[in-house]
Amino acid sequence: MICVLGAGLSGAAAARLLAARGERTVVLEGRDGERQRAVAAELAEAGVEVRFGEPAGLPEGTTQVVATGWPPHHPLLAAAARAGIEVIGEVELAWRLRPEGAAPWLALTGTNGKTTAVRMLTSMLLAAGHRALAVGNVGVPVAEAVAEPYDVLAVELSSFQLHRAPSIAPLAAAVLNVAPDHLDWHGSMEEYARAKGEIFARAGTVVYNADDEWSARLAAPYGGAVGFTLQVPRPGQVGVVEDLLVDRAFTADPVREAAELASLGDVRPLAPHNVANALAAAALARAYGVPEEAVRQGLRDFVPDPHRIAHVARVGGVDYVDDSKATNPHAAAASLAAYPSIVWVAGGQLKGADVDDLVRQAAPRLRGAVLLGADRERIRQALARHAANVPVVEVAEQDTGAMDRVVAEAARLAAPGDTVLLAPAGASLDMFTGYPARGEAFARAVHRLGAPGDGSGT
Repeated sequence: MICVLGAGLSGAAAARLLAARGERTVVLEGRDGERQRAVAAELAEAGVEVRFGEPAGLPEGTTQVVATGWPPHHPLLAAAARAGIEVIGEVELAWRLRPEGAAPWLALTGTNGKTTAVRMLTSMLLAAGHRALAVGNVGVPVAEAVAEPYDVLAVELSSFQLHRAPSIAPLAAAVLNVAPDHLDWHGSMEEYARAKGEIFARAGTVVYNADDEWSARLAAPYGGAVGFTLQVPRPGQVGVVEDLLVDRAFTADPVREAAELASLGDVRPLAPHNVANALAAAALARAYGVPEEAVRQGLRDFVPDPHRIAHVARVGGVDYVDDSKATNPHAAAASLAAYPSIVWVAGGQLKGADVDDLVRQAAPRLRGAVLLGADRERIRQALARHAANVPVVEVAEQDTGAMDRVVAEAARLAAPGDTVLLAPAGASLDMFTGYPARGEAFARAVHRLGAPGDGSGT
């Protein structure tokens, strides 16, 4: 019998895949709500049993465990290890059970930028005429798509998924960047980075960020790895020459030949970290044989997801930008680097992350800061140490109207030509249901600020 831990998207997809193979499957789900009961009813029709509540142990007769996001130190997983029961993830299960002739995988991971890069990659593949789908951590479980008739899958993988994927062998794989995150789950930065690096272990082509220390370190053992860089590319790299994205890795003669892939104007939204995402996606696409013109068209067709350096409005000569998805310091640093003069809206749950380097690097660009959320005091202290001349306003309110005051205070600090940037550097669950809700609250407050009759103009 196979035990699946969790009835979320990945767990339910894994259970359905196992049931279709005739495997006896039991799902353990700790939460007992309307959504979980609906999933249980659907799985019951496929012959899968769902057990609710905190489990005392693994079901008797368990021969394998499929864990979806559960931390390695969870008592059930420790018990499985003691009993010699194999624990794998949904991604590993999908890889093992894919049918003969199944679509190859183009896989990527990174601390930040994964979803943007995988959607760019999918757009390039579609522009080249391939039947392609973005799957994995992007929201569509791999187990749901692996048996479908696609030409190629663009697979976004988190460190949690890679931790339990010991045999996947993508056609090409990329690590976008690695910065401290989820250390409570992995136990250390080294273990977190090791999990990210697993994506390279059996990849046909290794693609790494030549401008990122950890990504380059993880790729170092692999000969023939392809780097991407915001600098002029060397042979074996893709990079930027003036205003062009250029390939010197997948041409017939990388030493003497360079292929023009796109222009910076084709990258939306245009910011340094987003150009890096585009280069990574292009390298993976080129590894699959996508021609230059499809890379360019794919970038032009790409529609960015919400809350990722999204321009909300211009009010009184000030631009308001929503990057609520910047939920850790590394992501916030990339966002802050994209604008020259910023009133920074920051705060939330830092999850133990240090913000001193972030503030030190951003200080020359800051014209003001408005702080909210549980860990705002830690950001205020960092600003006092590294940007003492920057005016700071703290908003202590936790109610639904707090964002109106945040935006009003930011508008007071901003001057025409500035950017009010929501790049929180922390998670949102102290005040909101998630980063989308935080971004939407910011956008609503900005639109109220610029509403007709307030005298501000838009």
